[in-house]
Amino acid sequence: MNTFDQILPIVKDVLAKYRGDALEELGEILLNRDLNSRIRLIVSDGLRDNSAANETLQTIADDLLNSLGHRAYPINRAILFESDLNKAKEEAPSFPLEGFDRVFVVDRLTTEGNWASIKPESSGVPRIVFFSIKGGVGRSSALASVAWSLAQAGKRVLVFDLDLESPGLSSSLLPKNKQPAYGITDWLVEDLVDNGDAVLDSLFATSEFSHDGEIYVVPAHGVDPGEYVSKLGRVWMPKLGQDGLRESWSQRLQRLISALEQRIEPDVILIDSRAGIDEVASSCVTDLGASLVLLFAIDGTQTWSGYRILFDYWRRANVVPTIRERLQVVSALTPETEQIAYLERLRDSAYDLFLDMQYDEIPPGEVADRSWSFESSDFSAPHYPWPVKWHRSFSGLYSLHGRLAEIDIETVRALFGPLIDGIVQTIPLEKNNA
Repeated sequence: MNTFDQILPIVKDVLAKYRGDALEELGEILLNRDLNSRIRLIVSDGLRDNSAANETLQTIADDLLNSLGHRAYPINRAILFESDLNKAKEEAPSFPLEGFDRVFVVDRLTTEGNWASIKPESSGVPRIVFFSIKGGVGRSSALASVAWSLAQAGKRVLVFDLDLESPGLSSSLLPKNKQPAYGITDWLVEDLVDNGDAVLDSLFATSEFSHDGEIYVVPAHGVDPGEYVSKLGRVWMPKLGQDGLRESWSQRLQRLISALEQRIEPDVILIDSRAGIDEVASSCVTDLGASLVLLFAIDGTQTWSGYRILFDYWRRANVVPTIRERLQVVSALTPETEQIAYLERLRDSAYDLFLDMQYDEIPPGEVADRSWSFESSDFSAPHYPWPVKWHRSFSGLYSLHGRLAEIDIETVRALFGPLIDGIVQTIPLEKNNA
């Protein structure tokens, strides 16, 4: 019996038999792994009348069937000819098969999340994503406090609550009587019927904590959530345009963020991502052009095993170089006692992860500064944690609004100073607000 995790290793063993002229003659090969995890081959339509190539393809398909059993298609359905292989790769997450330059896996999934596709940094203002592999680590509270601090410094801050299935960030920055009429879920649903512009101006509100700058908050839902569950079940829908082109929900979200960025003209955009490895988090981390992705972590097995799963996927998909320079570990809920020892343990755990999955391996005798790698104690490294201290008055979002109303800058700096300083030093925030 072959399990899911054995599919690609078996495929690599099969294809290794045909290295050389036989495989080269086929050109680019796509391994289509369908929703039931069955494998079939997709090759260029130009091979359809090539008898030698067809003989090789039939032999490979037969070998795959014998090796994979029910996880491979029968011979008469095992080979597809396509005129545009690039289009086939764009229809689903795709990544190169390790060890083969011209073989790619096209992975059909039930969700539209694509952790293997890392979009370039946005050409507009910096976008900072607050992400965690698990919830309950103070991520949203930290975002609210960072927004407060940046506004105190005169910055225009645009905040998106994209934790759609567990909303609440807006309650820490806006009292109920200041909540806007609509939220992100409303726009995503209305946009499906070309009604998004009708709610755009009622999608955000200004926080009373703006001070010298401004904090514009775009909540998950409006002051009256309405049929929130029913709307939530539709926000992930792709949109088909009149030209027949398909726009994924993530692309629609990107369009919303860009529209509000153009309208509000902020200095920085802060995005509260859903925790975990789902399609909302995928969109926030990989699709929205983030300049900085903050990885909130508490030192424990759940945290590091989760991040290792994600990092390993990036490694297998060969996209590590496109994401690693945007990552930064944050020590969430750093305990009040034995902080130094705790931070050292967390740093060491993060370093082990980055060393295995993100940093370049430095061969003996090679100069280290030619590779993207860091020492464990290098405080400028992405694995070196920016600490956020735990404090009982910041332990809940619903109490945070009242806390922000009476807090002073010294208290914020005592708890969130390294995080705020790290953001300011890493991200250019020098836009002229005149």
